[in-house]
Amino acid sequence: MLAEVMFDLPLGQAFTYAVPAHLAVAPGQRVLAPLGGAVRAGLIVALVEGGGERVKPLADTLEPRSILSGGQLALARWIAAESCSSFGSTCAALLPPALPTEPMAAAPERPAGPAELPELLLGADRLARVRREVDRHPGGVLVLTADVGAAAEWAAFLAAAGPAVRLDSGVSDRERWRAWNSLAGGERRVAVGTRSALLAPIPHPAMLVLIDEHDAAHKPPGAPRLHSRDVVLRRATLEGGRLLLPSATPSVEMWWRADSGRARLHPPDPAPWPTGSVADPRGLLRREPLTPGLARATQDALAQGRRACLLVSRLTSTLACDDCGAVPRCPECGIALAFSRVDKALSCRQCARRHPAPDTCSACGGRRLSPFGWGADRVEHALHRRFPRARIARYDPDATRGARLETQRRLAAGADIVVGTRGALRLFPPASLGLAGFVTPDQLFRVADFRASERAFALMWAAVERVRPDGQVVIQSQHPDHYAIRAVLSQDRGEFYKHELRFRAELGYPPFRRLCRVSVRARQEPSARALADACGRRLREAGLTVYPATPDRRGLVWRLVVKGQADLPARVAQAVAAPPTPPRARGIIEVEMDPVD
Repeated sequence: MLAEVMFDLPLGQAFTYAVPAHLAVAPGQRVLAPLGGAVRAGLIVALVEGGGERVKPLADTLEPRSILSGGQLALARWIAAESCSSFGSTCAALLPPALPTEPMAAAPERPAGPAELPELLLGADRLARVRREVDRHPGGVLVLTADVGAAAEWAAFLAAAGPAVRLDSGVSDRERWRAWNSLAGGERRVAVGTRSALLAPIPHPAMLVLIDEHDAAHKPPGAPRLHSRDVVLRRATLEGGRLLLPSATPSVEMWWRADSGRARLHPPDPAPWPTGSVADPRGLLRREPLTPGLARATQDALAQGRRACLLVSRLTSTLACDDCGAVPRCPECGIALAFSRVDKALSCRQCARRHPAPDTCSACGGRRLSPFGWGADRVEHALHRRFPRARIARYDPDATRGARLETQRRLAAGADIVVGTRGALRLFPPASLGLAGFVTPDQLFRVADFRASERAFALMWAAVERVRPDGQVVIQSQHPDHYAIRAVLSQDRGEFYKHELRFRAELGYPPFRRLCRVSVRARQEPSARALADACGRRLREAGLTVYPATPDRRGLVWRLVVKGQADLPARVAQAVAAPPTPPRARGIIEVEMDPVD
């Protein structure tokens, strides 16, 4: 008997080993096998008949039985193919660490049930509804969050329905192992985890829940380079059962699915919404971060003993006209052009088109074009001058770590006014603020990314949900008629998605076409350039749209953006697998499907 074994390596092929007579093995079982002069852990993906006279034998088993069933192996194989990742690395990332001394339940083969449409839960009560659904569901439940902190909160939130085991890195390896086995053995039915729990053996009938599916954190770096949303959609299709997607602002991809009849949208009940207004900051932001409207709203909140949160952006990589607010955009791709202070030039991060930085605004003829913006520290100092008696704190978890972050969090917890980036919203529960103010939200729209409006919309909506119904929302913007701002202030999600889908359809962005980023790196600039050229040529020969390669500052890493249809992963994998030509084009090729940054 021969065993096909995959390892946690960036290789697509399996290695063949003879199965010693004293070992009982099966597909989906982790084993030890010799490779490259050492003994490494691997996963058996298939057993085939044959003699092993010229084949190395397996060294040992890591576990007494399979940790993955045939269905789980098939799902992992799909994930690897769809993300252009190796099968071995995909399984290694989605399994708990092996603990040979612990008792182990066999991986159960779950019967496939009827497939149901994914359900989008939008209302303010969406999280409470998830808890009710978990309570009444007769089978197993897997709740997936974007990060470890949220996993801990959800495990505590669901405790009323019975103990919820955790499958994330916030618990010890032994706890993860025991949680996995308690699910496989049917001892526990509710599990909470992050992306590493996507293959967890949930008791039948299973229900999957993906919290805030629009969050880019559901696609962290590393194998498999695939969004958790795509995996749970595939798993729900293969296994049947329910899939709940609670999100205040679903991704454009999921809204499009609902529009197309491939997902069920649960309309939210009417809910009270705070008063919102737009303040025009033109001519003011160079001297003062607060317009009179935002300053008055802040004063009102302080007088009423309510808290205020002022949100800023740390992004200043694009130019904008200080007179009319116009932003230079790529005529081909429709996204904002990135500004380089060093080169004094504008460039498109997608098609690599470059332009010298203009001296005047093409829209109004104004001469005040700048990447100027207000950071959290500058806004904090200005607030101290205007409101000397208020307790003001800065909270910027996106740029601060360690003890300094803990100090910021402690001070912000007791502050009257909190100044911060998007991460500061985690400090406030729903309907708790007297004021949410956006100091420079236009910078969010100017990001050189076709998802800029979607992310700005999600941030603004999340902030408004944290304001009391009798509170205020003030948005300082030079674009008061932007469809994202209009949608937030009018509490009309459909208004935003209608315009955003039209924009993406016209320019061929997801969900209408797929994108891929191919990165090539080498030790020397000529080798990196040659490899990038070779990859670009092969991808074009595969019938794909390939934008010109762009290098990093040292020229050792080159990136290509590729656009195609639903079969993009297969075409890219086939193209980059060909041997490099010319021979000097040697280096490392990395592929990321559907990039979110």
